[in-house]
Amino acid sequence: MKNPLDSAALNAAIKNVHRAGIPGLFAEVRDGDQVWRGAAGVADVVTGRPVTADMRHRVGSITKTFTAAAVLQQVESGRIGLDTSVGRYLPGLVPGERGEAITVRMLINHTSGLAEYLPYAYPSLQAFPALADTGPQSLDDHRLTRFHPTELIEMGVTAPAVGTPGGTPGVYSNTNYLLLGELLEQVTGTTAERYITRNVIERAGLRDTEFPAGPFVDGPHSKLYEAWFGMIDPLRDYSVYDMSWVGLSASLISTVADLNRFYGMLLAGEIVSPSSLAQMQRTVPVVSQEGRTIDYGLGLYPMEGPGQGIFWGHGGTVWGGGALAMTRGDGKRQMAVAVNLQRWNRLDSSGRPQPHPIDDALAALYRVAMYG
Repeated sequence: MKNPLDSAALNAAIKNVHRAGIPGLFAEVRDGDQVWRGAAGVADVVTGRPVTADMRHRVGSITKTFTAAAVLQQVESGRIGLDTSVGRYLPGLVPGERGEAITVRMLINHTSGLAEYLPYAYPSLQAFPALADTGPQSLDDHRLTRFHPTELIEMGVTAPAVGTPGGTPGVYSNTNYLLLGELLEQVTGTTAERYITRNVIERAGLRDTEFPAGPFVDGPHSKLYEAWFGMIDPLRDYSVYDMSWVGLSASLISTVADLNRFYGMLLAGEIVSPSSLAQMQRTVPVVSQEGRTIDYGLGLYPMEGPGQGIFWGHGGTVWGGGALAMTRGDGKRQMAVAVNLQRWNRLDSSGRPQPHPIDDALAALYRVAMYG
């Protein structure tokens, strides 16, 4: 288990991902006191400006771990009951019997049965998950749209349910985490972003992590290139984007160094208590947005290699950008990777994403980063 960092292997693996088709990516891997940082490719395909390992990046659903940790802090303080009905806190947003049946825990682990709002907010995605019948047009239409979270929540709550409350497998849904943001706001008396900034981000000493105030990423960053399953060609940059479309579920900006610091402290019991961390690591089967069934806890999920220790963390995507952060259970080995391209897989004749060399190259990078 004590694998020292192999810089040559990591450098080769990250370059292979770039060669396979990702314009640019960067990463930080830690093993105890050893740190490797690497980058390959470009932040801008027009100018050739290179990516660097210290760039700030939209990290997508990694935001969910921060939101879940904030809710668990409020559970510890007694202001939120993990198994209390969400209807008790937010009767106007999840009314009636449904609000009584769905608990806070079901929101955090995606077993609420509430539908994903995105196909309703983005008209060209209405046919999702039938990818061949979707299109990227509304991604452009909503570049600067300012959504209110309750508007998006209403779309998810009024859409046909995707399961019964507490039933498994659950179905991954951003609607759940927008509701958690409204819950935090109600019990803390401040905005959820401000609460998470003070009590999670600043508590962890993260200097380059923040919720965006507008459509821009402050500081050095890469452009974010979207392919939408081959339907956007040439690639289009979505780095300037109003992130209210995902809010508390996926809008955070961070760095690979900050992500490793955060997950290291979380797994050491320094962000939430050890008993809350144990709750976060209790998993249930959940169907991901890619249609795979994964084990999902409370804003965390595990990854495990054959004969290797369990890593805990989260992945995330936004239009054009993606990230994955994983930390071994003992906190010693850590990996955070950021990429500036999304949905690179073209669709086959039946509308399913085809394998792409990027998939294998990324998997190989993850293996070297996590297991040596």
